[in-house]
Amino acid sequence: MTSGTEFLPVEIRSALKGVHESWQAPVVAGLTAMYAADPGYFEQLCSTGFLPTKGRLFAAFAYPMKDVRYVLIGEGPYPREDSATGVCFMDGAVDQIWSPDGGGLSKRVNRATSLRNFIKMLLVADGLLNEGITNGDVISEIAQKALEPTAGFIQTLSELQENLHKNGFLLLNASLVFRPFVAPAKDGKSWQIFLQTIFAALHDHSVSFETVPSLILWGKIAEQLKKIPEASLFPQIVAEHPYNLSFIKNRVMQDFFRPMQLLKGCSKEKFC
Repeated sequence: MTSGTEFLPVEIRSALKGVHESWQAPVVAGLTAMYAADPGYFEQLCSTGFLPTKGRLFAAFAYPMKDVRYVLIGEGPYPREDSATGVCFMDGAVDQIWSPDGGGLSKRVNRATSLRNFIKMLLVADGLLNEGITNGDVISEIAQKALEPTAGFIQTLSELQENLHKNGFLLLNASLVFRPFVAPAKDGKSWQIFLQTIFAALHDHSVSFETVPSLILWGKIAEQLKKIPEASLFPQIVAEHPYNLSFIKNRVMQDFFRPMQLLKGCSKEKFC
């Protein structure tokens, strides 16, 4: 058991096992601050149940702090147990990105609206999709090309998540939990204290390397984090939440992600 966490319910303590050692102290400090502000919050959380399950509450912190260049913040976990992974926008129910028959994006991707619009925005950014026509035959043509073994496209959501991590993304949510009977904005407010501690630790760590990460805030709940004093220490890029169709046409997001080529991987004829 991590020292100094005796005040936490066992479900919360257990989830700390997957936290990278560089994040252990800030995460525990953030939870301690939350407990000081509302001693009953964690007991209530565990007594009523929450997503994500299976010890994935802090899954976003599985990677070293030193690798963080961007902090991408969504609103909250997907409202389905198999989908909520503790990592923003990475739907655990999704495996294949493309429909196996080449008909377009897979059914699972299409069900995850935010993920679907994010992928379409990336396709527009890469010059593969016209932002005015993002359905039907044009998506089918892209999928058929993407499925070709030599085309060099990633095939799975786990590959997309890995590409994001390689580019230095910490994939967080404004609220680390989802409860169907609690407004996401309310839980988000509770977790602001936690994120305040996380931001402070990340800034203190990064200034020594003279590379302060940027905050990428998606959606109104994430945008509320601008009120946290520590958030002002970071460059910020704000956009609508990807569940909005307008996100696909967001030029700021297109320009930001274009150089990263997140949908590209290694073809069978190319060594990476």
